[in-house]
Amino acid sequence: MSAGLLILIKFTLLSGIVLMYVALGGCFSEHSGVINIALEGVMVIGALFGILTLCTLPKNLPGFLIVTISILVAMISGMIYSSLLAFASINLKADQTIGGTALNILATAIALVVVKHYNSTISPDAQSPKLNFDNSLFIFNVGPFTLNVFIILGIILLIVSHFVLYKTRFGLHLRACGEHPQAADSVGINVYKMRWAGVLISGALAGIGGMAYIVPSVQDWNFEVGVGGMGFLALAVMIFGKWNPGYIFLGSLFFAVFKSLANIYDSTFLANFHLTKEIYSMMPFIASLIVLMFTSKNSKAPKAEGIPYDKGMR
Repeated sequence: MSAGLLILIKFTLLSGIVLMYVALGGCFSEHSGVINIALEGVMVIGALFGILTLCTLPKNLPGFLIVTISILVAMISGMIYSSLLAFASINLKADQTIGGTALNILATAIALVVVKHYNSTISPDAQSPKLNFDNSLFIFNVGPFTLNVFIILGIILLIVSHFVLYKTRFGLHLRACGEHPQAADSVGINVYKMRWAGVLISGALAGIGGMAYIVPSVQDWNFEVGVGGMGFLALAVMIFGKWNPGYIFLGSLFFAVFKSLANIYDSTFLANFHLTKEIYSMMPFIASLIVLMFTSKNSKAPKAEGIPYDKGMR
């Protein structure tokens, strides 16, 4: 197997698993009836507190425990941050798109303040928005392939997500709340609780996705750049995947190939085209526009998504 192909597979897996986490999160939220535009911001918050935990845990702890705790913190942080959207959109019936956009803007500001404060506690003169960390515990090799724990965890969560959505009563109730909440309420389903559950699950998956985006690929991160638009790209993956976990997985790999081009263009035949890295970095977003242009007409989103539920209205 050529070196260029190995590099392509490596970066495709790195990006694909991140898109899958976040798109699955959006899938749960939208099946419950809430549009989670805040996925980008939730990723930032999950990555922020997951990496801070990784930096501050005692180094003499077992590696498995360090990995587990830091991922759990990223997951819980994502849930807590997404609860702001849940409260605003479900309890206060605020506009979900505006609320999500505000949370995206707020997340980067929070990250900058927290990281600079953390760095200043280590060195009083430090005002850097960067965090340095050791990612060796998350990475392992299988033959010629370099893998990470987020890939294994992601495959498990993909299977669990499909089972929960389509094989359990919870999944049936969740989807009912996104399709026809009034009918769901009439048979005793608590629409508010199900929508809260959908948004919190969304936050958990997006929080892990934020950490999965940063930790396996680098050992320092500048939080001024956030997560590079991966949350928005994941929304495109979710729509392309028709809100179905299996199709979302395939869509994630499809878009991840385009995302990977910026990392391999100078070491493969792509170098012959003499295009800059910035052009290749734009390609996944261009691809998403083109794909959605032709596929969105046939997409069947949950009918009640984005519509606040009022128990008093029928």
